[in-house]
Amino acid sequence: MIELEESPDLVNPVVIAAFEGWNDAAEAASGVIDHLMRVWDATVVGAIDPEEFYDFQVNRPTARLVDGATRRVDWPTNRFFSARVNDRDAIVFVGVEPNVRWRTYGEAILQVCSDMEVELLVTLGAFLADVPHTRSAPVNAASEDPAWLEHPGVVPARYEGPTGIVGVMNAAAASTGLPALSLWAAAPHYLPQSRNPMVALALLEALRDLTGLEVDTGEIELAARVFEREVSEAIEEDGNLTGYVRRLEEAAEKPDDQDDTSIEVPSGEDLAAELERFLREHDGSSED
Repeated sequence: MIELEESPDLVNPVVIAAFEGWNDAAEAASGVIDHLMRVWDATVVGAIDPEEFYDFQVNRPTARLVDGATRRVDWPTNRFFSARVNDRDAIVFVGVEPNVRWRTYGEAILQVCSDMEVELLVTLGAFLADVPHTRSAPVNAASEDPAWLEHPGVVPARYEGPTGIVGVMNAAAASTGLPALSLWAAAPHYLPQSRNPMVALALLEALRDLTGLEVDTGEIELAARVFEREVSEAIEEDGNLTGYVRRLEEAAEKPDDQDDTSIEVPSGEDLAAELERFLREHDGSSED
């Protein structure tokens, strides 16, 4: 089920995990993992065989040519990467939310954590919300671990409702006694749902500040500035959208007990189409 390469003794290992799909609005969580793998120069140390966990009619494999000649089929990937950061080891995991056997999938990951004597599991997620793109994306840090609840800014996990594999993982970790920290960022609901580096940056900064892991954020900060400028320029062309963002800004600055829930939401389809048109005409893309 899981194939792991032999590795030397790990020092105070921490696992940082993200899952593509329902838990990954604006591709922010997976974007953080991609960034960490690059700046930490992480190397693959293991993978989960996808055969048991996916409906391949839903998460279809893709075919591609290698060097223009050899045909290759790529399956949904779930991989572990390792890097030495500061004076400890970081295990970075990126996967795709499975279609079936969630409990078995979670148990497999937690078994790796146990075998590696992991001290902390950090899960990353992002969701769509009524927040403006002109402000830093809000990040919620939650845990069920008593020690982590003593950290400033970490609140008890109180979410109720439909959940994804991140919620399942955190509950399973708590049941085994593994300290787990869940970081969730709010992404502007009105933007095209491709990669948003501003939300990824907010998650990355929260991860750095809470865990103390050193992370070079220069590359993603630059991408976030470019993204914000392009989106702002597109929105300024439409007075209705400009007014809507301004109302979101005003709501974000109010105390929690004065939030205005009556903000009129314009057509998401119209706004997304307008932004995508602007980015195409200016030879840019939200992913870049």
